[in-house]
Amino acid sequence: MPTPTPSTNDDAPETQGPGKGRATPTRAEQEAARRRPLVANTKEARAAAKADLQARRERARIGMEQGEDKYLPARDKGPQRRWVRDYVDAGWHLSEWVMAAMLVVILLALVPIASLSLWSMVALWAYILLAVADMVILSIRVKRKAAEKFGAERREKGLGWYAAMRSLQMRFMRLPKPQVKRGQYPA
Repeated sequence: MPTPTPSTNDDAPETQGPGKGRATPTRAEQEAARRRPLVANTKEARAAAKADLQARRERARIGMEQGEDKYLPARDKGPQRRWVRDYVDAGWHLSEWVMAAMLVVILLALVPIASLSLWSMVALWAYILLAVADMVILSIRVKRKAAEKFGAERREKGLGWYAAMRSLQMRFMRLPKPQVKRGQYPA
């Protein structure tokens, strides 16, 4: 009887013995293999996240300076607040120079002449009273003009206070930044 020779046909399927050829992993081994961090805590991921956050903050800062409603806080949003900002920014107000006047009085208080210090304080209080009067007049004017423009029943509450507080800030320190030049009062 002839001995069978091994087949040289490469296309023939391989026959495998019983079982899958390896041991079944335990549950703990399977869980360990699936375990991965919830957050990618690599150096590159942290740097990318930091750069992304910085870019978003910069965009929000620029948007707020330019007065885009999307980036403004709730107290500054809306067409009526925008109109009030433009109205305040278009005018000259005594109240925006209160901080400068206080600085001058502090410097004059350092001069060793008692009467100069006293009169500078009196002048400062007189200036503050005039500035407060200017703020009250501005508040009344803004309320009246806003009622004419937007309708008395649709006018938001607090526009007068908003105008007065904005006029109290120096023009270059205001946020959102002034969008109109002095004298360009809104319609």
